[in-house]
Amino acid sequence: MRFGHTRGRGAVAALLALAVLNALLTLGNQWPTPWPRLSAQIAPELLLLLLGLCGWLAWRGAAPTRVLRCLAALTLLGVLARYLDVTVQAVFGRALNPYWDGRYLGSVLALGGWSAWTILAGALVLLLAVALLYRLLLRAWRLLALALAARRERAVTALLAAMLLALCVLPIGADGRLSRALRTAFARPVTPAIAHQAGLLASQLWPGTASRPLATSPDFQAHSLAGLKGADVLVVFLESYGVCTLDDAAQQSALAPARARLAQQLDERGQGVVSARVRSPTFGGGSWLAHAALLTGVDTRDPGDYERLLASDRPSLVGLFRAQGWRTVAWMPGLQRPWPEGSFYGFERIADAQGIGYAGLPLGFWRIPDPAAMALLHRQELAAPAGTRAPRFVVFPTLASHAPFRPVPPFDGDWTRLATPQAYSAAQIAQALAQPADWSQARPAYLEAISASFDWLGSYLAGPAPRGLLTLVIGDHQPWAAVSGEGASWDVPVHAISADAQLLARFEALGFTRGLTPAPSAGAASAARPMEDLTALLLAAFDGRPIASLTGP
Repeated sequence: MRFGHTRGRGAVAALLALAVLNALLTLGNQWPTPWPRLSAQIAPELLLLLLGLCGWLAWRGAAPTRVLRCLAALTLLGVLARYLDVTVQAVFGRALNPYWDGRYLGSVLALGGWSAWTILAGALVLLLAVALLYRLLLRAWRLLALALAARRERAVTALLAAMLLALCVLPIGADGRLSRALRTAFARPVTPAIAHQAGLLASQLWPGTASRPLATSPDFQAHSLAGLKGADVLVVFLESYGVCTLDDAAQQSALAPARARLAQQLDERGQGVVSARVRSPTFGGGSWLAHAALLTGVDTRDPGDYERLLASDRPSLVGLFRAQGWRTVAWMPGLQRPWPEGSFYGFERIADAQGIGYAGLPLGFWRIPDPAAMALLHRQELAAPAGTRAPRFVVFPTLASHAPFRPVPPFDGDWTRLATPQAYSAAQIAQALAQPADWSQARPAYLEAISASFDWLGSYLAGPAPRGLLTLVIGDHQPWAAVSGEGASWDVPVHAISADAQLLARFEALGFTRGLTPAPSAGAASAARPMEDLTALLLAAFDGRPIASLTGP
């Protein structure tokens, strides 16, 4: 009786260990949070490891500590990879790239406002949690090794594991329907994700592994800018401005008043607006990929392609405008460190956080509020009458709607004061900072930031903006998935705003629709053009020749 009782307790412990291992290797995500969710599926990797353990025990009769540690380490790698894979996909809306995302980890932590001690404490807690998890996994494999030491239990376990793997992998039935139904019982394997991440690291760390040629560039030299008639061009990359603000009913309703105010301000100034959708090369971050795609017309979805682009001599919109007499300016209030990559574009002026001349009170991590940055841009580059200076081509990425979407800059419409050191009072700054960022409830702050951006942009275009200005407002990417929604597309809006009816008609002939609401994409999958294709459309719109002769039948 004592022997049977002990054996029964061992079987129960082994089953509990098996359940723990399976649960950890099949974790899901409680969207839109970073918290894991338990799943009732079966982990294919666990079946493989069980077969490996059974084979070792049949060969050697016992599993030494080094073998159990190896199994625990492999399982730990699988658990961590599984958690990162499902969580990053759910929260940020895109896959993890360890090389590129790791480079910007410091910037992300700085955005959170955490002190060095807080970050250090968090890192230590994380390391402790990983160590405890490893100890738990090692204990589970020891219990399984003890239970599988008996030949009968080992044979039954190996047979069941092999049968389940066969059901997971092999087609059953003439059309495979039974196989597809059975496979829903299995979790998506994490091994391909690990292999993919390893491949991404290898392609960046070992020269010569990423030799894929860049996509072709538009023929910039075949186009003139005659259709602009010497107008200033302001490209505003509105940070995190995605089609979730249009496609999500709640977000669309919340922003409807701000859109209506913007439309009214444009109408009162005699300006029209046409809109379209494009597909950004990035999601939830990596704005520079969108900037490069638009300015060069090259696909930059792969960050490695972006790096190769900057090392090339590819042409760009910046070079085209500069060659045809425009003064080219990169207005970058968020740029707080050297930007050697900027030399690729050939801007005549790159104005960073120090160079734009903001002397007012700082506001949050980014320091410079968007309305003040716009006021300084106007005073330094756009205020002089158009006939007394060269036309401007300006690229201005905004900051306020960058995650975590707080603080929102105050705005009272006084454009003269905004360009001075008295841009904001201490009370205004304190009031803006009184609403702290909340990463767990980011959507209300996001909508407030986008609404505020519409307000100051409309005020500027209806007020001090040069009369002939063409303004292109482009979302660089969708906000992270906690805001944009689960499974959101990568589409972003683009608006062309001008008082030149002929120019706007050219945009309409190229597929833009009148107003601030672009036509929805057809079907469940995004049918929007990629961002790099927008470059060719801009070239056709800016050209003075008939659209049909530039785009073909």
